[in-house]
Order: sequence, then structure tokens, then C-alpha cells
Amino acid sequence: MRHFFTLFKHELRLLLINPSTYIAAVLFLSLMGFIYWAILRDMVNTPSETIPTVQFFSVFWIPVLFVVPLLTMRSIAGERNSGTLDTLMTTPTSFMAVTLSKFSGAYVYYMLLWGLTLGFPLITQKLYPHAAESGVLLEYAPLAGSFLFLAISGILFISIGIFSSSVTRSQVVAGMLSFTTLFIVIIGGQQISNIADTGSGLSSLMLTTVNYLQIFEHLDDFSRGIIDTRPFFYYSSTGLLLLGLSSLINEAKS
Repeated sequence: MRHFFTLFKHELRLLLINPSTYIAAVLFLSLMGFIYWAILRDMVNTPSETIPTVQFFSVFWIPVLFVVPLLTMRSIAGERNSGTLDTLMTTPTSFMAVTLSKFSGAYVYYMLLWGLTLGFPLITQKLYPHAAESGVLLEYAPLAGSFLFLAISGILFISIGIFSSSVTRSQVVAGMLSFTTLFIVIIGGQQISNIADTGSGLSSLMLTTVNYLQIFEHLDDFSRGIIDTRPFFYYSSTGLLLLGLSSLINEAKS
């Protein structure tokens, strides 16, 4: 692990010169900027009790589905296909250090993209001071809670992307696998929860498990300032498991 920081800086450099990184950034900021504008427009036309911050972060899953695959699909699959991964493993480093460095680079960039969205309310306050008089554009409690949710859930989402990239040589296949898995984890969990709420005869243990894995409920709790330790364990433990499996797969294929 002593070479981790060297590998981490290398991953950040690769992200900065990779065209897909900038494509992901442009798509992300364009989409989230449009969503923020649409939320403010709807609030002007139809006043709502839900503040803009909560509405804005409730659609977190839309950019996650395409940003995470774009950030991670090349991480291992691309290097294995070009042969640079084999060259890297001839150096005195470990498979786990390589996996963690690729995860860390993508995770830092992922959180940087979300951090840039703070510019939306700041720009709105600058251009339209009357819109900021009520103080709803920058309520710190839901903003801090939502970013905390993004930080811990990002561990799982980026780990899914790294794992998807480790099981194939094709970047396209890695991206598609990452997208599909994220869709099942985020949207599929919500649909299972909806089915469970209709009274489908699930046992209490199964119902508790379904609710425990419901990502949208986690976001709702965090945005209201309810900090539960269970989501921390779920996202971190599952993410670490996927990274461990990625490391084992890389070692087995080397």
C-alpha cells in the first residue's frame, strides 16, 4: 500500500486527460443545471412546501446512471485491453493498491462534480437577489445532509463501476454492465419497496431488509437531518466487498 498515493496521483492525471471525463462533466453540469432551472421555474408557477435543495438532490440517480459508467469503464478494462495493466503489475505494488487508487481517483472526481452544483444557487442569488430573500436556496441543514448522502452512497456507486470494469476487457461492456447494475440497485430497490408496501405477503424480515436497502429513503432521511448509522454500514461494507472482489479478479486474470 506504500505506492497508493503515487498510483492515486497517476489516476487523477489519467482522468484529466481522458475525453470521457470531460464528456461526463459537461453532460452532468448541463443536465443538473437544466433540472435546477426547471425546479425554480415550477416553484415560481406553483409554490411548493418542498425546498429546491431537496427536490434537486431527489433526482441524483439520473446523472449517476451515466456519470459513474463514464468515469469507471476505462479504469481497469481499458488498461487490461491495452496491456498497461500487466505492465503496471510488474512494479512493486499490490492489486489492492491498484484497485483502491482507481476507485479513489473516480470517487474524488465524482464528488468534485457534485461540489460544482453549489454554484447553481450561488449564481441564482447573484443574478436574482429577490429569489434569495426567503433563504430557501441555501438552507444549510438539507444541503449538508444531501451531500453526506452523496458522499457515502458514492462509495457503493463507484465500487460498482470499478467492479464492472474489472470483469471484462471491453470498455463498452464495462459501461453497460455498470449502468445495468446501478439501475437495478437504485430503481429496482425502489420498485421492490413499492411492491412490498402494497402488501404482497412478504415476511417482516424481508420487508425490513427491503426498506434497509431502499436508497431513496436514505436520501429522504439525510435531507431532513436524520443521520442513521445503518446506511453508512450498507454503503461502505458493500463497496469494500466489491473492491475486494475486483482486486481478486484482477489477480486471477493477471
